[in-house]
Amino acid sequence: MGANESRLRPGDRGMVVRAVVGCGVILAIVIVGMLLPHPAASTIRAWADSTGSWFLVLFLLAHIVITVFPIPRTMFTVSAGFLFGPVVGIGVCMVASTIAASIAFLGVREIDRRHPSVVIARVREHRVYAPIAARLRARGWLAVGSLRLIAAVPFSLLNYASALSPVRFWPYLVATVAGLAPGTIAVVLLGDALTGASSPWLVVISGALMAVGVAGLLLDARLPARPEA
Repeated sequence: MGANESRLRPGDRGMVVRAVVGCGVILAIVIVGMLLPHPAASTIRAWADSTGSWFLVLFLLAHIVITVFPIPRTMFTVSAGFLFGPVVGIGVCMVASTIAASIAFLGVREIDRRHPSVVIARVREHRVYAPIAARLRARGWLAVGSLRLIAAVPFSLLNYASALSPVRFWPYLVATVAGLAPGTIAVVLLGDALTGASSPWLVVISGALMAVGVAGLLLDARLPARPEA
């Protein structure tokens, strides 16, 4: 293996930079939220609890429906930690994100199979699509897992790009669940930290999980390509 093979390609370098910047933005938003005055967390959580299980179901459904489309899921992930706490928040976000990713993948693949449309063409024209597609061709489902570790690329765009790639559904689904877990846990814990009632150690854990996500993305970008069989 030559020295040049371990260097980051321009597209990979951009993804790593976006991941680091994304983590910084999320941390900054949470810090500002902790410093600025806002309604007491106990009041908001008491209201959420008083609405019964329907509010949690409505939150789950909204998360699924909205994030099938190109709308960031971060607002749901932070809100879940703030509204429901770490355990329920992580669970609802993992379930909703996995279902949304599955619907987007199967829907786009079916549309592309039956009648390629202007919508599919616009996905391929997205400025971040080319490096994502290249990674998917080179690594298959491994690329899905590494790109899910941290917000290196938009959640919905990776769903669509995976559907337009040779990656099979079940490996995609497993890689999605495994890859989503660290980043989702990290952001939900930060959302819970907005209440001021969580342990400072949870914030440390959140930062560590983000670092693991960036490190995993960086490591995967440096490994030689292994095309999917």
